[in-house]
Amino acid sequence: MFKKIFSRNNILRGILFIASVVIISYFLPRTDKFEYEYEMGKPWSYSLLTAPFDIPINLDTASIKHLKDSIDANFISIYKRDNAATSSRLTNLWAKLADVVAPHTNKLLLYTDVKNIYDNGIVDNSTYQRVLEGKLPHIKFVVENVTKLYPTDNIVSVKAAYTKLDSMHISNSVLMRDAEIAEFLVPNIVIDQTLSKKMLDAAYQKVLAPIGLLQKGERIVDRGEKISIQTFTILQTYERMMTDRHKTREESHYPLVGQLLVVTILIASMYVFLSMFRWRFFNDMRKMTFLMLLFTAFTVFAFLISKHTTNGIYVIPFAMIPLIFTIFFDSRTAMFIHISEVFVCTLVATFPLEFVFLQFVAGVTAINSLKELSKRAQLIQCAFFIFLAYSITYIALDIIKVGNIESLNYRYFAYFGVNAVLLSFTYVFIFIIEKMFGFISTVTLVELSDVNNKLLRELSEECPGTFQHSLQVANLAAEAARKVNANVQLVRAGALYHDIGKLSNPAFFTENQHGVNPHEPITPEQSAKIVINHVYDGLKLAEKEKLPGVIREFISQHHGRGKAKFFYTIACNNSETGDVDVAQFTYPGPNPQTKETAIMMMADATEAASRSLTDHTEKSITDLVNKIINSQISDGLLEDSPLSFRDVNLIKQTFVDRLKTIYHTRISYPELNK
Repeated sequence: MFKKIFSRNNILRGILFIASVVIISYFLPRTDKFEYEYEMGKPWSYSLLTAPFDIPINLDTASIKHLKDSIDANFISIYKRDNAATSSRLTNLWAKLADVVAPHTNKLLLYTDVKNIYDNGIVDNSTYQRVLEGKLPHIKFVVENVTKLYPTDNIVSVKAAYTKLDSMHISNSVLMRDAEIAEFLVPNIVIDQTLSKKMLDAAYQKVLAPIGLLQKGERIVDRGEKISIQTFTILQTYERMMTDRHKTREESHYPLVGQLLVVTILIASMYVFLSMFRWRFFNDMRKMTFLMLLFTAFTVFAFLISKHTTNGIYVIPFAMIPLIFTIFFDSRTAMFIHISEVFVCTLVATFPLEFVFLQFVAGVTAINSLKELSKRAQLIQCAFFIFLAYSITYIALDIIKVGNIESLNYRYFAYFGVNAVLLSFTYVFIFIIEKMFGFISTVTLVELSDVNNKLLRELSEECPGTFQHSLQVANLAAEAARKVNANVQLVRAGALYHDIGKLSNPAFFTENQHGVNPHEPITPEQSAKIVINHVYDGLKLAEKEKLPGVIREFISQHHGRGKAKFFYTIACNNSETGDVDVAQFTYPGPNPQTKETAIMMMADATEAASRSLTDHTEKSITDLVNKIINSQISDGLLEDSPLSFRDVNLIKQTFVDRLKTIYHTRISYPELNK
């Protein structure tokens, strides 16, 4: 049980699962960020927006600017006395005067006048200019949290203080000069920057307080509504609050967890669907790797486009996914994966419900209009149908919502047009996928089925009997495949190439012999080895000519693990003891693994055996078909194929009807009497 759970395939599937979830979640835009683009006076381009939390309603930008300008014009800064500067300058001045040669009385008088000027206050030039203009009759001080006004009548600037001292001590100009008074004059009443900013912010807050509150869940703006000044202000407040909330680490975790869960659930549901209803696909790691790579890459591409363009997601050709999976696999798988992809991308869609409906219709149109790609022109036709589907669905949805067609946004039709053009490039992707993953499309099968191909032309020239046999088997198998809903084109192509190994020894196969049988002089074991080797030779030739892997499966499986019965029977009859090594007469196999290879094996044996019939009545043909196919069933050659008993019966009846047509008797034409 433990080994089964942790098998190699399960581990690889787990790695693909985790890698896809992590990569997709990493590129998902964070839902806690403000991702809208809007302009004042323009219509709101998104769906209904409601408040995810309480949002204060503030004044509009113009009113805020007017109020702030008014506050700035009338605001009076808070000042403070720089007593430390005053004390330092006066101490230094007294020391300087002590060194000057002058009467002590004159020195003391000069010092006292300087001290008085400091006591009255010295301010900077800007403040003094406002005082002179009469704009600042008082200066504000805050003392012990109490605002006090101080008159500016006796306040001077540094320059005014020096001029005043010079006029007071005209007779002591030498003393003024020697004392270098200008160096000891500095502003001692300065603006308190910290307190002033605090008071200004308080004034802003008082005047600019919210005028209302938009409660959580209330409508902010709806699609098509013009953005008014007040709505614009609310959106700006909402954007600012979202940014602030994003900075809070605890809150930003929750949206990420939600996104991880959504992506995990969708990919897990895809895994469950494949494991239950497409288990062959699920067990094929090459197909699973392709699926997860395409799914992840397409999703990331959609996220990146939608991040840089508001409605860019409608340009992305989502219908390419169901097209690719329909071409290579089946329509049911294609539709489920398409819906899963669309649901993941709704996380970035502006209008999720409309987006899902549009992509659903496009996906259905893609699958129904291109069930089988055999011509490149079909892709152009399919792209046109998808463009029509998008356009008609968009018009219908807009009419339901608005009630008329006057409000149609014609830009969407341009988006759908670009989408259709990109969709037509699916042919290029099909070619790349075939080369990278070894898948095969109907277009390639049609090209391989052209009998003018080098290998088939060589087969027709070197082994004409084998070539005719292959053509008959192709027609027989294709008709049976159509009856049981198998891949008709794959069966036809596989049947044409299944016997190319006979090119190595054409004469050793009955259909190419002309009277001489080279098996007669050799033993049954040697004959069996030559005949069985046409499988090995065919695989070598297929590899040399770079035939796709699915075609090589027809070469290796068209005899399964069956025996070369003709030579085995001869060997048994010739053996006196009856002891014959069965391994020498057994084909390498494996037994057919798919419907297509199983049908081809039955058609190959039936067509070859039918050539030995001498009586071509319905009964003899029916008996032959039953004998050949029942023998294959009893030998266990069909045990690994997914064919049901009903399928086998349909195939038998198809072979009988087809062989009856091939071997129908013609009437003899009468001779003209002379």
